[in-house]
Amino acid sequence: MARILPTREGRRRLGSAEREQLIVQQAIRYFATHGFAASTRELAKELGISQPLLYRYFPSKEALAERVFKEVYLSRWNPEWDQLLADRSLALTERLHRFYRQYAGVILNSDWIRIFIQAGLSYEGINLRYLARLRERVFDVVLTELHREFAVAAPTPQQHEDEIEFIWGLHAAIFYIGVRKWVYRLGVPEELDRLVERQVEDFMASAPLVLRQLRQP
Repeated sequence: MARILPTREGRRRLGSAEREQLIVQQAIRYFATHGFAASTRELAKELGISQPLLYRYFPSKEALAERVFKEVYLSRWNPEWDQLLADRSLALTERLHRFYRQYAGVILNSDWIRIFIQAGLSYEGINLRYLARLRERVFDVVLTELHREFAVAAPTPQQHEDEIEFIWGLHAAIFYIGVRKWVYRLGVPEELDRLVERQVEDFMASAPLVLRQLRQP
C-alpha cells in the first residue's frame, strides 16, 4: 500500500483537506484488503502516518469507517436512479435495464465489493444502513411497479416479504458477479452489460408467474 506521506526528498506540504482525503482513500484500500479488525495503531502504521495524526482527522476507527461508508456507498449513489426507476414514461423492463447497467458499473469494483463483504463479517452497521436504503429506494419501488405492470392484487404482509425476496434474487445475481471476480478471483464475462440485461430479462419473464403463485392459497 502506498504511504500517505511522500519521502523527505519529494515531500511537499499538504493542505488539511488534501491530507484528509488521502487518508480516506488509503483507508478504503486498507479496509477492503484487511477488514475492520485492525487497531488504529496498526492502521496508522500501514498508512505511513502517526496515530496522533490519524486522530487529528478521525478521533476513532468508527469515525473513519463512517467516512469510508460515505465515500464508497453514499457518494456513489446517483440520485437520477430514483427518478429513473419511477419514470412511467419508460417500460419497466427498460428502466431496470438502464438502472442495473449503471448500478453494476458502480458496484462491481474491488473496493465496493470487498468492503461490503468485510463489513458484513465484522462491522455490520455499514451493511445494514446501506441495505435499508436499497430496500426503500430500489426494492420497494420496483415492487410497486411490478404490481402495476401485471395488475395484481395488493399483497398480504407475508406475500409482500416473499415478493421482496424475489427482487433480492435479481439484485443478488448481479452483486455476485463482483463476488466471483473480487473475492473468489474467478473470471467473469467481459460483456457485463449483456450479462446484466439477461438477468433482467429472465426476472421480468418470470415475474407474472411468481406473483400469481405467491397469491395462491
